Amino acid sequence: MTDPIADMITRIRNAQAVSKAELRVPYSKFKDKLAEILVKEGYLKSKEVLEDAGSKELTMVLKYMGKKPAIKILRKISTPGHRVYVGAKNMPYVYNNLGVAIISTSKGLMTNKEARSTKIGGEVICEIF
Repeated sequence: MTDPIADMITRIRNAQAVSKAELRVPYSKFKDKLAEILVKEGYLKSKEVLEDAGSKELTMVLKYMGKKPAIKILRKISTPGHRVYVGAKNMPYVYNNLGVAIISTSKGLMTNKEARSTKIGGEVICEIF
């Protein structure tokens, strides 16, 4: 697999399309931090790291508003073949600042709002609304 983050994002979209309650993806620190931001921003209910026979899995509980998923749009921006970097002054606004962009900075993963307030740029990972 060339892009495990795109795989995670696709699994979230697919699980919400069939109204699954939770999903599991292979664990990595990056995915764990990404899921943590999604929980903090209110797009997922919770996340948990499970260790089974030496291998770790990240379990995420999806959030729904009635029968509709909390995440309307989840789109990968940077890909292995086309990296998208932004400076602190050019930080993206997602749906008139109603959505969130996840930025990978030198200080770790953060939302576009946090990156703008700390005046730090980085790679745009994905957009969520």
